[in-house]
Amino acid sequence: MRKRAEPVALEHERCAASGSSSSGSAAAALDAACRLKQKLRLAGKGPSEPRCAADAGMKRALGRRKGLWFRMKKILLCVLGLYVAIPFLIKLCPGIQAKLIFLNFVRVPYFIDLKKPQDQGLNHTCNYYLQPEEDVTIGVWHTVPAVWWKDAQGKDQMWYEDALASSHPIILYLHGNAGTRGGDHRVELYKVLSSLGYHVVTFDYRGWGDSVGTPSERGMTYDALHVFDWIKARSGDNPVYIWGHSLGTGVATNLVRRLCERETPPDALILESPFTNIREEAKSHPFSVIYRYFPGFDWFFLDPITSSGIKFANDENVKHISCSLLILHAEDDPVVPFQLGRKFALPLLPGDSVRCVALQHRCSISKLPRLQSSVYPLSLRPWLQAQVHLQEP
Repeated sequence: MRKRAEPVALEHERCAASGSSSSGSAAAALDAACRLKQKLRLAGKGPSEPRCAADAGMKRALGRRKGLWFRMKKILLCVLGLYVAIPFLIKLCPGIQAKLIFLNFVRVPYFIDLKKPQDQGLNHTCNYYLQPEEDVTIGVWHTVPAVWWKDAQGKDQMWYEDALASSHPIILYLHGNAGTRGGDHRVELYKVLSSLGYHVVTFDYRGWGDSVGTPSERGMTYDALHVFDWIKARSGDNPVYIWGHSLGTGVATNLVRRLCERETPPDALILESPFTNIREEAKSHPFSVIYRYFPGFDWFFLDPITSSGIKFANDENVKHISCSLLILHAEDDPVVPFQLGRKFALPLLPGDSVRCVALQHRCSISKLPRLQSSVYPLSLRPWLQAQVHLQEP
């Protein structure tokens, strides 16, 4: 019995030993498998990180592009909305269109004292104020001929008024829109005309510069008429010429038509850069290019001008003008196209009392050297002198 029990015990011990060894090997195998998986996970982690970073970068770039496109689309929609809204705004508020035509709120150059023309190099010029109507005051500059430069120093308004009765002819200058009578290019013109022996009388319409009042076509014409009558009351038999530039040509033809109708015409009329009428000028203006083909352009932009009482119908006025006429127009004029000036002038030609001068460059209108050497001595002075001789008995 004992011998039999011993082998059984030994067998049990061997089984226990083999069991323990097998469980240990299983645990070891499990640990090895875990380590292998961890190594594989660590090994696979390296290449995946750059891919994830690249994907994140692409997503951020796409997000920025989408944000930029959204902002651009928003800006474009705002611009388009403003583009469409402006015609309706002008149609509902015709006064806006009137402001854009007159541009009297644009005072260039800024910070000049119009009471002191000497500050602009006009040492033989006097500033004074006239009152065409109640509550309306207009500022006037009177520049005497350059030969009187020394005599004019320190003289008062009365001396300047008496000087109008001298033997020198007088030019009443009507400037265009924007700016004042002290604009740089206008001052240069006064100097040129003064050097040629003319008195130059110019003024700011009501609402321009330091003149008081609300601008309108009727008011501007009445201001010009008042200044003309003021000159004639002091000039005796001296010839008086009327010069209109750009928008001032509309004022000039309005004025001269009234003078001819009352049988007191000026000695001559000079129109620099004239147009046919304000509707066609507005349609031809460079600012109208972006709306020229807009549906209903005439209804939105041109009809409000007419409803505001602004016509400046040069083509109609000139039919009632009996005095001599000189037309000056630059071929490269960017504001009043040369073709529009030609359209205005062609029906007047041929005519014994009408002369047209086409200038090659706009700078010949505004630059002193070109003026002195070409256009005015060759075209203006002989022509004006001829008008005086024609009127002599």
